[in-house]
Amino acid sequence: MSNTIQIEIKKSIACITLNRPDKLNSFNVEMHTELRRVIDQVASDDSVRCVIITGAGRGFCAGQDLSDRAVNSASIQASAVAEQSPDSGSKTVDLGASVERYYNPLIRKITGMNKPVICALNGVAAGAGASIALACDFVVASNKASFILAFCAVGLIPDSAASWHMIRSLGLARTKALAMLGDKLSAEKALEWGLIWQVSEPEKLLEDAYQLAAQLALKPPLAIAATKALVQQSFDKGVHQQLEEERLLMQQLGHSEDYQEGVTAFMEKRPGQFKGR
Repeated sequence: MSNTIQIEIKKSIACITLNRPDKLNSFNVEMHTELRRVIDQVASDDSVRCVIITGAGRGFCAGQDLSDRAVNSASIQASAVAEQSPDSGSKTVDLGASVERYYNPLIRKITGMNKPVICALNGVAAGAGASIALACDFVVASNKASFILAFCAVGLIPDSAASWHMIRSLGLARTKALAMLGDKLSAEKALEWGLIWQVSEPEKLLEDAYQLAAQLALKPPLAIAATKALVQQSFDKGVHQQLEEERLLMQQLGHSEDYQEGVTAFMEKRPGQFKGR
């Protein structure tokens, strides 16, 4: 495996580490490829009940490595788009093709995974790094961590669903200000505003993330997956549609072995032993 991504599986918890610390774990093509492969691996592994994503070194992820032109070259080649700029005479890159090839699939995999994903935010999350952190179901952040939507500074807009996730947690005013001004948002302020779940001391960050993961890993997998999907889709549905989704899921889960085990364990005053079926 490439050293741009590291993975460790302990019992039922997979910890994925972005490992380009000298570049603040910014993305190049190699890291995109490896991360997608590892995400697919843990998503399809039934023994993994929860996933943690963190970064090596002092940063979580600085987004795209702007010195890595391979991403842009690959996107041009993949989409066969290379336009001649009327102003400069130089070739321009279809950044939409690059986003659709590299970042959008990653966000879809994280948000669509049928198990919870925790971001252990060890440092700055800038650009698409912030987007990836916000796509996770929980963010446990070091008190030295921060978010920066750096897109506008280089003439771009927030991508990888950053605008989708932030506006639902922060509202219009705060989302617009962070996206347009590009100001740093501290972990403490992010917690106060309801953007993240927990703030930890740096030396306790992974311990706290693993503790949360261990709690989630003991829950009924079918119920966890259904709850994640239900909440994720709720923004696109009216109340009557949501009621119908809830009815259908209750119907399905009511026939599961996990439900029977949950009721039995409750009556017997013991922890449930859930098998995901």
